[in-house]
Amino acid sequence: MGIGIGVLSTLFIYPKDTEFLGIIRYIDGAAQLLYPVLVFGAAQTMIHFYPIVSNSNKHLLFKYGLFTILIMGFFVSSLLISGYFLLDYENYVYLLLALPLTVMLALVELFKRQATNLQKLAVPTFYEKIIPKVALPLVFLLFLSNYLSLFTSIWTYIFSYIFLMVLMGIYVFKNMQFTFDFNFKPLFAEVSRKSYYQYSLYVFAGSFGSFFAFRVDSLMIPEFLSFDAAGIYNIGVTLASSIAIPATGLFALYAPVVSNYIKTNDIAALGMKYRETSKLLFFIGAIFFGSVVVGVESLFELMPNKEKLVQAIPVIYVLGANVLINMATGFNTEIINYSNYFKFNLQAILTLVFVNVGLNLFFLTQTDLGILGVAFASLIAMSIFNIAKTYFIYTKFQILPFDNSFFKLFLLLTVLVLVIYFLPNASNLWFDVCAKTISFGLMAVIFTYQFKLVYSLNEWVDKLLLKFNIGK
Repeated sequence: MGIGIGVLSTLFIYPKDTEFLGIIRYIDGAAQLLYPVLVFGAAQTMIHFYPIVSNSNKHLLFKYGLFTILIMGFFVSSLLISGYFLLDYENYVYLLLALPLTVMLALVELFKRQATNLQKLAVPTFYEKIIPKVALPLVFLLFLSNYLSLFTSIWTYIFSYIFLMVLMGIYVFKNMQFTFDFNFKPLFAEVSRKSYYQYSLYVFAGSFGSFFAFRVDSLMIPEFLSFDAAGIYNIGVTLASSIAIPATGLFALYAPVVSNYIKTNDIAALGMKYRETSKLLFFIGAIFFGSVVVGVESLFELMPNKEKLVQAIPVIYVLGANVLINMATGFNTEIINYSNYFKFNLQAILTLVFVNVGLNLFFLTQTDLGILGVAFASLIAMSIFNIAKTYFIYTKFQILPFDNSFFKLFLLLTVLVLVIYFLPNASNLWFDVCAKTISFGLMAVIFTYQFKLVYSLNEWVDKLLLKFNIGK
């Protein structure tokens, strides 16, 4: 559903006003930069310590996260509001509008992590992936129809996150016992404050650095190019990131599983799950990305806003490859985060801050590539990051996300994409889009199943065939 809504909105709604889209994404980018400060690592720290604290203290980890957001929220709000009177910056009003969105993102992150610990992740994930994707196109349509002004539209978009936070909060509180006793002495009698704050600080630095390593383009493009360019770039980001929706849910679901494997030192099971998940995610991502590659050019030619959409095609290709690389390397971030080597993520991210910001500055100021250069900067940075993490995990745990069947799967899907992409185009563009994408999807599933390259796929298909009394 998330993919469907995101794709339809990107094709038919967002290109109608890419400047407004750029403004929304600028505010969202500022909120993404600030919300790790409010959380200050408390959400991931909650998962890290959850398996080792007693049942009576597990709820205190969640409460301390709420307490952290309250204190840091007051601190950040005071600084931003003071800055409004001290700084002369044209876009500062958008930073102020990012403040309530920042608070909502922080609370949503905490609720989502607590739902992960409770193994009640399906409903919160559904809320998180659907509500914003429904809200933004609705706000867009109301703004384009002149029912809402610019700032009213922005506030309506922010309210959708307030609604999301309330729904997630209700669901989490319904599935846990919660009292308003904020005595944290029992928690820190079991977990040392030094260990807790040390891990929180590393997670915070990693999250904060991640923005500059991978999301800084949402702020740099408006500053060096325009909000319109940022909107066109975001069309590519939206379509490419839709590929990663299955990975987001799977990574969140496996976070406590990975943490438990590491705490119990069951490296063999961890390695098996690492390889199995990497192949599954690569297969799913390659199906979506391959369908985009073989069909997007003909599809965009059919769209009423094709002038804007066509500009985004090279960006989609580059960022799609970026997402696919991240999916193919599996939950390497989670393995490092929940091990005793969590400091490595921080070191790698801080290094990449300089790499990615430097690459963005280079492409934006020294080349004429524009938003395509920004996409290349992101691809290079993410590739370096994932290679470094994969190598590090191998040196410490002797496990890899790849095996022989992974490379066979990669070769198979690559050949299928190239063969179908270079087939002659049909005279009817709709037929061309449907024929190429459906052919690629079916052939990918059939060949992968026949060669038994993805265990989960064979399991699902066999169950489906058995249900319909086929293949007995």
